Amino acid sequence: MITRSPQAVEPDTWQRELREAYRDPLRLLADLDLSALAHTIDRASPFAFRVTRAFAARMRRGDAADPLLRQVLPLTCERDVHAGFVADPLAEHAQGRGALLHKYHGRALLIASGACAINCRYCFRREFPYGPSLGGAAMHRAFGAIAADSSIEELILSGGDPLVLDDAALADLIARAGAIAHLARLRVHTRLPIVLPARVTPGLGRTLRTTRLRIVVVVHCNHAQEIDDDVRAALARLREAGATVLNQAVLLRGVNADVDTLAALSNALFDAGVLPYYVNVLDRVRGTAHFDCEDARAAALERALRARLPGYLVPRFVREVPAAPAKLPLAEATRDDP
Repeated sequence: MITRSPQAVEPDTWQRELREAYRDPLRLLADLDLSALAHTIDRASPFAFRVTRAFAARMRRGDAADPLLRQVLPLTCERDVHAGFVADPLAEHAQGRGALLHKYHGRALLIASGACAINCRYCFRREFPYGPSLGGAAMHRAFGAIAADSSIEELILSGGDPLVLDDAALADLIARAGAIAHLARLRVHTRLPIVLPARVTPGLGRTLRTTRLRIVVVVHCNHAQEIDDDVRAALARLREAGATVLNQAVLLRGVNADVDTLAALSNALFDAGVLPYYVNVLDRVRGTAHFDCEDARAAALERALRARLPGYLVPRFVREVPAAPAKLPLAEATRDDP
């Protein structure tokens, strides 16, 4: 693995780390003694390469099959055309509501940022048109729509990644949400506590502690190797701030699509104070076919986990289907395989 010193929790540490993230996949491969893989890399991909050094530090040097590396490398095979893999698998682009997506009853999703600390190659929003969703006017309209709809009890901050916003900007969003009387919960979907644990600053903790809203943080971790001491400390700081911390993973061929790996992930999450929540089957955005797993394999993995782990450690295997009233259990969500 790439050597790295433990991180102090200073207000600007995470922003410095964000600036210092790898932007060239060949530089990362060289640091991992994997330059022989250079011929597999698409350096001109329209979906930019980005990975934090904190996340790269957990990759195994010299291992071309490292499960963390596989999640971030822009491969030439992403340009291959596969039936059923499209730009907008969840039909979000056509909703036309700017920063606000209102898919499910009682919940609304706010696109708080278009940026992430790392660009996961399987991201279902890798082609999302963020431009119209961001900016002060878009946020003003979004909060106006939320305030006008008393059926909305929970606001979900998503992106991109909402924790890419600094503490002041995030505190402003949370304060605006807290001022809407019918909102009871705020859910934050984020990968930063995993890939950039220094982001969980004292200022963020204070913001989460002072809102009247119940806070749920849903982190995104796909493999137990992603959890190190810095991550465990960041997750502990979130819990100390009063947040309920859950995890959702994505089922990825070549990364975690076997029962031993998924069981190890559930155990590592629980040891870090996080409950496994969802395993999402892959949203078929174009460029991601090399990660796809057959439904039969996914269903078999869920059954095997239930046989091995206590129920509270078994995440629900789900698929998001456009126009469905909620994420659907795998057994209820059908997909026509090509």
